[in-house]
Amino acid sequence: MLPWKRVFRPLAAVLLAAAVSVIPATAAHAASAPSTGWNDYSCKPSAAHPRPVVLVHGTFANSVDNWLGLAPYLEDRGYCVFSLDYGRLPGVPLIGGLGPVDASAAQLSTFVDKVLAATGAAKADLVGHSQGGMMPRYYLKFLGGAAKVNALVGIAPSNHGTDLDGLTNLLPYFPGVGDLLTTKTPALADQVVGSALLTKLNAGGDTVPGVHYTVIASKYDEVVTPYRSQFLSGSDVRNVLLQNLCAVDLSEHVLIGLTDRIAFHEVANSLDPAHATPTTCGSALS
Repeated sequence: MLPWKRVFRPLAAVLLAAAVSVIPATAAHAASAPSTGWNDYSCKPSAAHPRPVVLVHGTFANSVDNWLGLAPYLEDRGYCVFSLDYGRLPGVPLIGGLGPVDASAAQLSTFVDKVLAATGAAKADLVGHSQGGMMPRYYLKFLGGAAKVNALVGIAPSNHGTDLDGLTNLLPYFPGVGDLLTTKTPALADQVVGSALLTKLNAGGDTVPGVHYTVIASKYDEVVTPYRSQFLSGSDVRNVLLQNLCAVDLSEHVLIGLTDRIAFHEVANSLDPAHATPTTCGSALS
């Protein structure tokens, strides 16, 4: 990746955080996730795939655009698939994942209960991208989610925060920017290395008993940096570096969640480890 991209992409994210404060409140609301295909509440899990899969989008995303690749991929393999919108801020259309992480985790809790009630399943599996791979850990640890979740698969998750390639170290030199992040886009402040939210979340260990954890990361990630900060420690954790499966996979933070079928194959392996098959470059065609 060219050096200027590693600088300006994270910088663009910070600038976008400031921009949302001036988005007109009269703009159109984001579309809801499809009621047919995924988010079909008449779907009943099969014996082969007995748990519904809940997809948790990332920051600046929503329940549709983040999953146009993975949701159909899982549906085609016989899963009941659901996705939610969370972390919406007043006057900010189309995108979510901006509100406080703890409040978003409460929204996830409500949604999982709804899915379990509709499907009759005892537990769900969670798959999240970016913030969506980290935020569910708050639900599991503090909101009773561990009793309702079998597995959490994080794709490029912000588990230990990000320094945005070092840009967060510059925040003290720009008075008011840190306060803007906290007041206007709390989820961004929560995902900075050393935040109070992450300190609380990771205190006493990364995982909770009874949940199977998988992290899928790319060494080309330019948003959650350093990429190794995405990995978890624990007795029931599988940390996967995409390039160890396919050295020529160049996916970065966005593409690994949106279009990368090699990553998708690893998601499927994590959801059904008893029938897992080797993930290679050829998985992009499977």
